[in-house]
This record gives sequence, C-alpha cells and structure tokens, in this order.
Amino acid sequence: MERIVIVSNRVPSGSSDAAAGGLAVALKAALGEREGIWFGWDGKIGKNTSRSAQVKRSGALTFATLSLSKPEFRGYYEEFSNRALWPVFHGRLDLCRPDGGSFQTYKDVNLRFARALTELLQKDDRIWVQDYHLIPLGRALRRLGVDGPLGFFLHIPFPQAESLAALPSLKELLADLCAYDLVGFQTQACAENFRDAVARTLGGCLQSDGSLTVGDQVVNVGAFPVGLDTRAFAEMAASPEVIRRSRKLRDAMGEGNWICGVDRLDYIKGIAERLRAFENLLQQAPELRGRLSLIQVAAPSRESVTEYRAMRDQLDSLSGRINGRFGTFDWTPVHYLNRTFSQKPLAALYRASRIGLVTPLRDGMNLVAKEFIAAQDPEDPGVLVLSRFAGAAEELSDALLVNPFDQAAMVEAIKTALAMPLKERQQRWRRMFERIEQNTAESWRNGFLEALEAAWEDRGEARAERAA
Repeated sequence: MERIVIVSNRVPSGSSDAAAGGLAVALKAALGEREGIWFGWDGKIGKNTSRSAQVKRSGALTFATLSLSKPEFRGYYEEFSNRALWPVFHGRLDLCRPDGGSFQTYKDVNLRFARALTELLQKDDRIWVQDYHLIPLGRALRRLGVDGPLGFFLHIPFPQAESLAALPSLKELLADLCAYDLVGFQTQACAENFRDAVARTLGGCLQSDGSLTVGDQVVNVGAFPVGLDTRAFAEMAASPEVIRRSRKLRDAMGEGNWICGVDRLDYIKGIAERLRAFENLLQQAPELRGRLSLIQVAAPSRESVTEYRAMRDQLDSLSGRINGRFGTFDWTPVHYLNRTFSQKPLAALYRASRIGLVTPLRDGMNLVAKEFIAAQDPEDPGVLVLSRFAGAAEELSDALLVNPFDQAAMVEAIKTALAMPLKERQQRWRRMFERIEQNTAESWRNGFLEALEAAWEDRGEARAERAA
C-alpha cells in the first residue's frame, strides 16, 4: 500500500488524547494505523531554521517538522494566513489586511516546506496537502520535479468570487490551486464557488464531470465532508469514566439544564452572539433563571493576533455582565472557560447537556456538532442547535437550524429545544447519528484518496493523448 504524505501547517504531538475538534483530530482518525508521513511546522519559533526536517517515528506514522523564524511566523502565519486569507474566506472583508510583503513571505515559507519535503518523498507517495496556509505548496512541488499524485483539501469555507476579489493575490492563488490533481472542499456549495472563481479569474472551462481545464491543466474538484471516528467517540462517551463525569455535571445543575458551547476563541464562531442570545433568553423568560446555565468553552487561539486579543476581552466582559445582571449566590448563568480541554471531559459535557449550541457565523464544517451527536445517550439525547452557516448543516438537517445573526431566532430555538418531547429528541438524534456513522473520518479519507487516484490516472491519460 502506498504511503500517505499529509502536509499541514501544524503537526500535532504523538499523544492520543488530543484536544477535541479541528483538523488534527480528523486527520489522526483518518490515518488510523496506515503507514505515512505527517509533515509541517513544529509550532516553534527560532532564530535559525534548518533546511531539513526533524524526523521522529510514532507507531505507523513518521512526523517530520520544521521551525519558523520570527519574520516567517509573522508574515506567513500571523499576517497573510490569518489576517488576509482567514477573514476573506469567512466573509469578514472588514478584517482583511493584505500586504505584498506578507504574501511574499507566505510564498517563501511554502517553497522552503516544499524543498524539505522532497528530501523525504518516495516514488509512490500520495501527497495530501491540508488547508489555506499551504495553497502554493503544490505548484512549488511540481516545479521541484515532484510528479506523483497531489491533492489539496480546504477545511475552511471557500467563498463566492465577489468576496475573493478582496485579495490582490487572488489570480496567483487560484493558479496555485490548479496545480493539484484534486482540490477538495467540505460542501458542494464551496466546490461550486471554486469552479466559478476559476472560470471568472483564470478563464477555466467546466467539464461535464465537474472538473476544470485551465490551459493544458486539468484539476478535479469535489466535496468531501470531514467526519469523526464516530464509533470510537461514542464508545468513549459511554465509558464508565465519562459517564461518572457527566453525572457529576448533572448533579451540579440539580433540576436544571446545561447548555454547552465548545469552540476555539475566534470571531467566526459566533460566541459573542451566542452569549447575547442567552442574555436575551434570561430577560424574556425569568422562569428559566436558576434552572438553566451555559457552559462556554473557548480554547485560546492565535493570541498574538490583535483581533483575537480584543475578542477575548469582549467575551470576558460579556460573560461578566450576564453573571452580574442575573446571577445569584447559588446560581451562575454563564460558566466561561478560556482554556483547552481534552476529549474525555468534553464528551462528558456534551452528554450532560440538554442543548448543544453550535452557532458559528461561518464555518467549513465544525466537528463539535458531530461530536455532540456522537456523545449523546440514545435513551435521553440532547438537542443540537446548529448554525445554517456551518458546513455540518448540510448533513445534520435534523438539528434545529438557526441564523446566528438573528437573536430572536436563537432565543426561540433554545426554547424549542427545552420543550422538545423525548420521542422527537430520540428520532432527530437517531437520524443524525446514522448520518455521522456513515460519513466517518475513514470514509472521508478513503473517498478523497480514491478520487485522487482517479484524478491521477486521468492526468496520465491526458498526457499520453497530448504526446500522441
């Protein structure tokens, strides 16, 4: 079996008890015990950066990592990736801060990654590049002579062409993406946006099979929704340790109910909007005071970026205001936790909560929504309130879908969830669980790699026809 070579911005530790949610969890679950390399940044910033990757073995996986210099970290990661690409791809054009210097650093780091990666490659490797930090990597590898199957998967949304136009570097970035044999997205809508952007910007032609031709290049395009290792997560949530933790949480609430929100600290997650909706609920329904509390986990993220520091201060202020306004000696309305938790305590929180409030303003997928479903007790499941702007909404249509910008709708959805009869909760949960049981991390991996293999074969046939 050919090796998978995963390339991502950050490479996680070999620990199996990773924090829940996000790209690392999906990729670890997808790789399983398969032989492969995981290549990327080690999370360290140093004065001197090696040309070659540091390599270590962990089970079937080889981890290969590079450090970044301070200028590289600032230009590649903080500035271009997270102050240009991230806001534009999530529809926050007001926060976009592109500049030519950071774009050049972004390209330079991708070239350095490509050069170090080529030293580790074998002939039959299948290279799978992950996410927006590494868009130029594929074209850099091609220019360095790498001619094997090369796929790219975008974990965040791909916006409409009008939003993308905010990036001065758009044409070059789209050309970079067209160097891959296969470009994958979380949803069909994102795949359509990409096809449209390539057609408008590069003059690409759409083929009947959904692929694009740009000059003599052919790029296959598809939607591959990321999943969980659903059974493993469900079994962990039903383990004696997690059930004990869950019961302790429920006992702490007594006759009342928990609502849970679990996110990275990010302006796309809609946490401030969620807190305001909860505040409005307590204002409108005084009978719920003392009987309903929100636990909001906001794991620290990108703390060196100005917008994220400002958001942390905003959430501190909002949660303090709600508690000061409604709290009593024996009841705290909002439990706001600005820290990272591992999977077991989060699974206990999901299982103990009557409502999972997953309401991002825009999200590629949002695995927390799927984790919440996987963690539930089938006999007494909680209700998922889900933003219609999360990629997960395409699969989890039995959730209560809401517009996170509509405070009144958010309040009504929480009321509906609290009043929902047991039978309806069970039916909705069962249909959603069946869906995430079918669309797992393994099926995501297999679906993408099978499509990559087919795209690679198509490219070989096209080259043979041109040569003839």
